[in-house]
Amino acid sequence: MKIEEAVIQVGTLKDSTEAPLIMGNFVANEGLSIFVILVWLGINAFLFVHFYMAFLVDRWFYTRVLLGQALSWARAPAACLNFNCMLILLPVCRNLLSILRGTIQCCSRTAARQLDRNLTFHKLVAYMIAFHTAVHIIAHLFNFEFFMDAQLNRNSSHLPFILSEIGTGDNASFLNPIRSNETSPTIVMFTTIAGLTGVAITLALILIITSSMEVIRRSYFEVFWYTHHLFVIFFIGLVFHGYGRIVRGQTPVSLQTNKPNVCANRFEDWGKNESNCAVPEFAGNPPGTWKWVLGPMILYVCERLVRIYRSHQKVVITKVVMHPSKTLELQMKKKGFSMEVGQYVFIQCPSVSRLEWHPFTLTSAPEEDYFSAHIRIVGDWTQALYEACGGDKPEQQDAWKLPKVAIDGPFGTASEDVFRYEVVMLVGAGIGVTPFASILKSVWYKHIQNNQDVFTKKIYFYWLCPETQAFEWFADLLQSLERQMADKDMADFLSYNIYLTRWKDTEAAHFRVHHEAENDPITGLKQKTLYGKPNWDNEFTNIASNHPRSKVGVFLCGPPQLGKSLEKQCLSHSEADVKFIFNKENF
Repeated sequence: MKIEEAVIQVGTLKDSTEAPLIMGNFVANEGLSIFVILVWLGINAFLFVHFYMAFLVDRWFYTRVLLGQALSWARAPAACLNFNCMLILLPVCRNLLSILRGTIQCCSRTAARQLDRNLTFHKLVAYMIAFHTAVHIIAHLFNFEFFMDAQLNRNSSHLPFILSEIGTGDNASFLNPIRSNETSPTIVMFTTIAGLTGVAITLALILIITSSMEVIRRSYFEVFWYTHHLFVIFFIGLVFHGYGRIVRGQTPVSLQTNKPNVCANRFEDWGKNESNCAVPEFAGNPPGTWKWVLGPMILYVCERLVRIYRSHQKVVITKVVMHPSKTLELQMKKKGFSMEVGQYVFIQCPSVSRLEWHPFTLTSAPEEDYFSAHIRIVGDWTQALYEACGGDKPEQQDAWKLPKVAIDGPFGTASEDVFRYEVVMLVGAGIGVTPFASILKSVWYKHIQNNQDVFTKKIYFYWLCPETQAFEWFADLLQSLERQMADKDMADFLSYNIYLTRWKDTEAAHFRVHHEAENDPITGLKQKTLYGKPNWDNEFTNIASNHPRSKVGVFLCGPPQLGKSLEKQCLSHSEADVKFIFNKENF
């Protein structure tokens, strides 16, 4: 799911200032994110250039005689890989991010919102790892060809061959890892630490990235889940990849007795007393990847230990509700559990799978004495959970027969900030309406309890669904809110618009006769269902005119395409003193 937040501050717009205002709000909303990305890209660029140049010094002169520029092209991306592999685990340490979000939010809400984009950054880092891995592999393929060519061209007047022969006797100070012209790069690849770990790392990375494609992740979540755990093999291989020290340079001591710029052209006299050029000695750099990744690996292990601890805390399913359109509602209790609106949890059901944890938005309000999640049955895991809870049986399931579940969380999202705005616009698409169930319930509880801390005065709610079946489980909540707010004379507090997006007005003509009735024939609400897609331009214009000089928080839970459309509308309807703040989270 994706949650996006935009803030519009409505004022007076003048045509001459529209462009600067739009740009200013874009910078205000995206400025910090862009700054973080630029810093990250800058560090990558610096590391690449720095390590590229580092292998152009005298110590690596003789190595470059064999390999040419391919040496630097292999080592520079390796440094960038270390840096990005250090970062890749941090965005998925959910408990660490929750602590940081709560701490930073006291100082800067804008900075705290950046943590809600953790998975976006995780993906960017993964793409960068894939890119540098490809460059590193290609460069090393050339390197091994050059190593092999130096052995095959057995010409004693040829410096690469002389360098390849160094260390043949005791094998202590060799430069060319291919020790014989009868050896092939393939044999070296599968008989050395660097070769074996390199193959393992590459295969793990290919499987992780390909299984992370959205079509696979949504349709075959188990494939995505299990292959993602190949990261364990990836990191083990990464740490040990450099222990073979295949890429070697001249030792500091050897540089004193064999200066490459002087002795390279006198290699026939190496080792002779009158030449002042000793036979060069070579050694590889000690492995250093562990220094980059040890800290994040320890943090991630701690993260998993916390999850294991939580998974053993008792969770009681107090009620199971089978809603129409195959939506399962679980109402649960757990000692010490505390939540805020819009948060989500990870649910594990050991009887279905001991390894899989799936994220679900909480649909209960913090004021309720239980927490709940609505689960749409769309895959193997959810279908198995549905059956374990008795969803396929006509009779009510006994409490003692219900499956055990484990809960990790709750974790924060952008919608925690919903009550910070005087006017709120909630947009949900399909099952993406679940975060707003929690928000609407909580708003109602706060009002009936006369909570003076409620800053929100008006909520505009939009729900977009493709078919009528999707309305069935949530319409009950809206009907209840509609009745209760009418009784409290608060009918104007909540305005809601429900759209059947796959229906057109012509297709819904047979419902027209019912529109004179008090309640809508599809949802049972007083507000009539609309057909087609919303005219967002009109909606934003009306809200701006109804709430001059107000702060409007726009929250979206839906597909990226809808997010782009709303973002564009936010920019185009900006007015004086406007600022935009977008939060995005995928889980």
